[in-house]
Amino acid sequence: MSDILSHKVSARSLVDALAERIEAAIISGDLQPGSKVREQTLAASLGVSRGPLREAIRRLEGRKLLQRTPNIGVRVTALSAADLNEVLQLREVLEGLACSLAARNMTDQELNALVELLNQHQQQRSVQEGTGYYQESKDFDFHFRIVKGSRNARLIQLLCEDLYYLLRVYRYKSSTKPGRAKQALKEHKDVVAALLRRDPDDAERKMRLHIANARRHVEEQIKEAAGAQGEHKPPPFKPRVITGRQGRGDKTAVQGRK
Repeated sequence: MSDILSHKVSARSLVDALAERIEAAIISGDLQPGSKVREQTLAASLGVSRGPLREAIRRLEGRKLLQRTPNIGVRVTALSAADLNEVLQLREVLEGLACSLAARNMTDQELNALVELLNQHQQQRSVQEGTGYYQESKDFDFHFRIVKGSRNARLIQLLCEDLYYLLRVYRYKSSTKPGRAKQALKEHKDVVAALLRRDPDDAERKMRLHIANARRHVEEQIKEAAGAQGEHKPPPFKPRVITGRQGRGDKTAVQGRK
């Protein structure tokens, strides 16, 4: 296991910090889909009492990252292969549409900020080494900004609220496939180029191609993991540690931004 869950939490808001730390552990794979969340063990590991931890867990249940089952407890959400395929297909269509709308509706200032964001992502050590492409949530997330830029309230609710957190898990998983991180960054740049040209059709095509490639990588990883388990071997996928905006010397994501 990496050290995501073993550092003591120093928080601006303890519940916020705990939720961010556990979310990062889920996205990185330290807490695997289907694994049980044991409050007492987690509280001791993070150096907190169980009260704020329970509130953080409830928050992550609301984000659909954790599921509570009566008489069983809390587990990390695990989608079946069929469910995941449906969600990723939906994402491809909806984000393609959002990108098309963003080409019309994003301001020049917002587009310039996207270019700067990708410059920051390019400095991540994990991207440079090709081991993963981690994006902090919300405004530090390339996809989040584009969906917001669509100015379509329904799309924003679906992609930035209802599906957002769960999709982040599988987006990161896709980026850990050898060679995928650098390719994903290139695809992001292709999307931005279409947005800068204010070409809605090409922006949609570029975004749908990007998401289709990510979906293919996730499906390959799931098949590989299933095959390894069938041979009684450990799953081959083990993502690297996520500690915030890598390569820039920032503090961990859980500490937040002042």
